[in-house]
Amino acid sequence: MEEFWRLSAADLAGLIKSKKVSAREAATAALARLDAVNPKLNAVVDHRPADVLAQAEAVDAAIARGEDAGPLAGVPVTIKVNVDQEGFATTNGLKLQRDVVAKADNPVVKNLRRAGAVLLGRTNCPAFSYRWFTTNLIHGDTKNPRDPSITPGGSSGGAGSAVAAGIGHIAHGTDIAGSIRYPAYACGVHGLRPTMGRIPAFNAALPERPIGPQISAVSGPLARTVNDLRIALAAMSARDVRDPWWMPVPLEGPSVPKRVAMCLNPDGLNPVAEVKAAVADAGKRLERAGWTVEEITAMPPLREAADLQTKLWLGDGYEAQLAAAEREGDPGALTCLRGNRAKVHPFDLSKALTRRATLTREWLALFEQYAVLLMPVSGELPFPDQLDCKDDASFARVWQAQLPQIAIPFMGLPGLVVSTGLVGRIPVGVQLVSGRYREDLCLAAGEAIEAGGTPSAVIDP
Repeated sequence: MEEFWRLSAADLAGLIKSKKVSAREAATAALARLDAVNPKLNAVVDHRPADVLAQAEAVDAAIARGEDAGPLAGVPVTIKVNVDQEGFATTNGLKLQRDVVAKADNPVVKNLRRAGAVLLGRTNCPAFSYRWFTTNLIHGDTKNPRDPSITPGGSSGGAGSAVAAGIGHIAHGTDIAGSIRYPAYACGVHGLRPTMGRIPAFNAALPERPIGPQISAVSGPLARTVNDLRIALAAMSARDVRDPWWMPVPLEGPSVPKRVAMCLNPDGLNPVAEVKAAVADAGKRLERAGWTVEEITAMPPLREAADLQTKLWLGDGYEAQLAAAEREGDPGALTCLRGNRAKVHPFDLSKALTRRATLTREWLALFEQYAVLLMPVSGELPFPDQLDCKDDASFARVWQAQLPQIAIPFMGLPGLVVSTGLVGRIPVGVQLVSGRYREDLCLAAGEAIEAGGTPSAVIDP
């Protein structure tokens, strides 16, 4: 059987639309890859082969009729278990929600179908999608295909593990504090957290926490090429009236000078040497590609933004979240909530939102001077798996290192993680940030960084 799963999404869609490969052939290869490697990874926790083949056959039938099958025609894509997919349980990693079966697709799932994607399977996440590690009491542990001793990331850990191992060409994830960007970093692929309001969201199967004025969680793609992220972003971003926070902003903004602000040590993060070296190397790649890179040491507050984002994320409804975690009995979720209690409780919503407006203005002013900011993803290389549950010192270490991921969503800004290589067997990468709705600038800079190094490729676990 041909290894179509090794191709980029763009290349596979081109072959399918030109009838050189059928969507059914691609789906069959994807299912075979899933069967071959998923038992070692537990990245995909629910899939239905007959449904996958039926979706592919519908794409082939549309092409045979001369219809436009969409930009992702026949491309196998995975969906995280915390968003609605019709007929599947929206578990969010919880035993409590094993029977919460969606009656309709979340807008992002609907948009992927409309773009011609074949939905291959559902990917794992930690309970409540709380952590940068992926394990729960209903689906079990997910492993990193590059090294099982390190975390696959979280909360979209199943998504990162799957796409790195060739289970699907694009993975859907969600990100409130690094949940797309960190799995991409840990698994050696690329991941985009779009601007809040770019990709529509709505889960009918579950009582929702707010996603607009308070909680800035968004859906986005993970993939092995930056161009595949661009294609996936366009597909995912189509309008859906169910999300009142969706904004009809063009995917391409006005041209701006190719200026990069590079910060090796944002707000006292004190990254390890390997992380600093990755950022500096990415800066050199950008310079070789014609970008102007200026190292900066002063930037708008990052630590304060991270602290306030944690308050919005965990402090709003803290007691109810804790009670739900206690009913679930998940050790990782309880560690996350109890470890942050002093930081987030009591909660003052008005104060947090007022301060957010001020900090957002300061960050937007930075992007009047620079197209993008280049900085670390984390203060450390990907963590040993389950490090946050080891002891209090390890928990504090994890949360300190993740400062750059937690902070950016507070201002509603887009963040792109680009994998830049390996330190031994351990992936490393960098984060690019830009102004609101300027994912195009992040992607352009990301492609320059990608082109200057070794492309991310499928890994055999």
